[in-house]
Parts: sequence; C-alpha cells; structure tokens
Amino acid sequence: MIKKLTFLSIFFVLLFSASGRAMTSSVMLNADDGQILYEQNADELRYPASLTKLMTLYITFHALESGRLKLSDKLKVSRTAASRSPSKLGVRAGSTITVKDAVMAVIVKSANDCATVLAEHFAKSEAEFAVMMTNTAHKLGMKNTTFKNASGLPNKAQKSTARDMATLAMAVYHHFPQYYKWFSAQSFRYQGRTITGHNHLLKTFTGADGMKTGYTAASGYNIVTSAHRNNKRVIAVTMGHKYWNERDKKAALMMDKGLQALKDSKAVDVAALSQAINNPQSAKLAKARTAQSSVKPIAQKPVHAAASVTQIASVSNGRYAVQVGSFSDYKRAKNYAVSVKNNLAKKFAVHNIAVEKVKAANGTMYRSKVVGLAKRDAAKICANMKRQKKSCFVTADNNSMKLAQR
Repeated sequence: MIKKLTFLSIFFVLLFSASGRAMTSSVMLNADDGQILYEQNADELRYPASLTKLMTLYITFHALESGRLKLSDKLKVSRTAASRSPSKLGVRAGSTITVKDAVMAVIVKSANDCATVLAEHFAKSEAEFAVMMTNTAHKLGMKNTTFKNASGLPNKAQKSTARDMATLAMAVYHHFPQYYKWFSAQSFRYQGRTITGHNHLLKTFTGADGMKTGYTAASGYNIVTSAHRNNKRVIAVTMGHKYWNERDKKAALMMDKGLQALKDSKAVDVAALSQAINNPQSAKLAKARTAQSSVKPIAQKPVHAAASVTQIASVSNGRYAVQVGSFSDYKRAKNYAVSVKNNLAKKFAVHNIAVEKVKAANGTMYRSKVVGLAKRDAAKICANMKRQKKSCFVTADNNSMKLAQR
C-alpha cells in the first residue's frame, strides 16, 4: 500500500512538472516582415492581464493620428475610474488628466485608473469600450481574443493568446511609429513626482525599447517586448510564468538568439533557433546559409498583424511593396507617397504608388505605399529609409491594392 501511494505521489509530481513546462506560451517574430522565428503553445488561450492595455493604447493612438484627440486634451476622471484597484496613478474623481499623462501612466505605471479614463472618453462605459476593443482586435486578425475591460483586471471571459498579442504588438509598432518611442520610457513626471515603471528588460537588455508587462494571480507573469540590434528587430511575447525574473529570462533569451540569427543569416534556420532557445546550454545555432538547408524547418503559422503586414512569405508573383506612412487624410497619404516615390526614383526602379484604405471600429486610415518592387529593392529601400530615421516596412504587393477612394 505504501509503495502504491509512493508511486502515485511520484506520478502526480512528474505530471505537474511536465504540465509546468508547458504552462507558458511564447512566440517571437521578425518585426520587419512578420516571419515566425519561434513559437511554443502560441495559440493557448490565456488571461492577458495588463497586456490588454496595448489595445487601449492602439485605439487611443488611432484617435490621435486621426485628429479626433489631442495630447493636450483634458479627460474627466469618473468615480468608476478613480476606484480602480492598483496598479494606479491615483487620479481623483472629478479631476482631469491630459491625454499625454494618461497614456504615459498606462505605459510606464500600467495604471488601471488611467486606462478606464481613456476608455470612458471613447464610449459610454468601459464595457462598451471593450466591445470596440474586441472588434478592433478581430479586424487586426486577433481571432482568439476577447476583451472585457480596458486594463486587464481579472475577468474570466477576457482571453487572448501569445500569437494574438504579437499581432497587436506588430500593429502598434507599424501603424503608429510616432508614438511607439514612448514604450521605451522607464519613468515620467506627473504633478512634480517621478513615476517609475517595472519593465526590467529596458534596463538589462541591450536594444530593448518596449512594450508592456502584465500580471494577475490567474495569468502569471506576461510580457510583450521588442528589441533592435544591427538594424534588425524582433518582437517577443511570453505568458504564464510563475516568477517575473523567469519571464524576463525567457524573453531575453528569445530576443538575443533571434537577433543573432537575423544578423548571421538571410534565411533563418527556425529549427536550429528553436533548439537554441529550448536548450540554451547544449544547442548551437546553425551556421548562416544562403542555400536551402536539408533540415526541415518547423512548420510556421503566419502572424496576421493586419492586411498590410502579412503574406510576405507566401507571395507567388514576387512583387513587393514598402509602406512608408499612415495618415487619417487621403490627400496627405497620396502626396506623401508621391514625394517618397519621386525621391526614391533617383536610385531605384520605383514607378507606382498605392494608398490603402483601412477601416477600423474607430475611424479610417490611409496607408502610403510604393508598390511593384522586386524583393531586394524593397528591402534596400526600407533599410535606406530607416537609416534616415524614417518609418517603413516591407509587405506584399499582390496586385489587389488599388488607389484608395476618398
């Protein structure tokens, strides 16, 4: 009997340990083209916790870009917002806070009260705003995500996946580069106080510049993060860790290996990269290769950050585009695309532009693109623009894009 109990005890310990190794979800992608570089349980439903705030910020950035909101606008603080549980900035009911301060509080402090302030500006209630969040998520391709509040405070129905969170991070980075820089802030000033954050990777990982951490008892420790080195950028997501330092260690390992692989090889050996991340003590990255490897790579599922950031690996006609800007006004988008085309035509075979009309729950955006490019030219154009501190990324041109109508 004792032996039987001992056996059962060992069995359940081993079972728990095995499930513990699978209790986390992770995904990493090349931020330039959306290629999946690493994934582990990436489609497992999880509580996003404060990663939720990235969608609140995405909608806010959209309103700022469209001119429906200004950073200097003062937003009212309701009793509901002021009563939100920590983490919070501590705004008082009946007071006001500027949009800029609310955004920085959400990014740096992960302030639940300020997330609600932003939500209540866009909708009659936070619950109604959550519907807007979910609709926006689905339009971005986050098919497994449901939002129930603006902050990520516990709600059993609020679920997402690591893959969906990577999609959202891609959308924030590519659609609103003018605001993305705020994610690298480790502190900000508010009413004479210095408010500090708790994203440790901003301090410890060279090249890290965002984006958001999250934690509840049910979710564990989550993070969406990004880093760049040698003109390469990766976005990494890992969720469900028991300890914050364990989470940070996994994210740092993913980004370090991913950035190294992108530096060393034009065609990343995903299988070798996964081995290096899963077994960092023994695995070694395969040498950079230009010819096709005999090692069969891990099957990849594309990340659909949005129509403009996907399908680059599956283009059959060999045509590419470079998205060079995003505007709330058609004329501005067209004029900018023309000016970029004329400038590039001196060095590259750039002849055509496209203005892609994108509808979202909270407005319409127009994306400026130069199209009909060879893959190599598209990559060179974007690299050249980035050296000039101009935003861009390479995407597919499948001949389906037509000049947008007003």
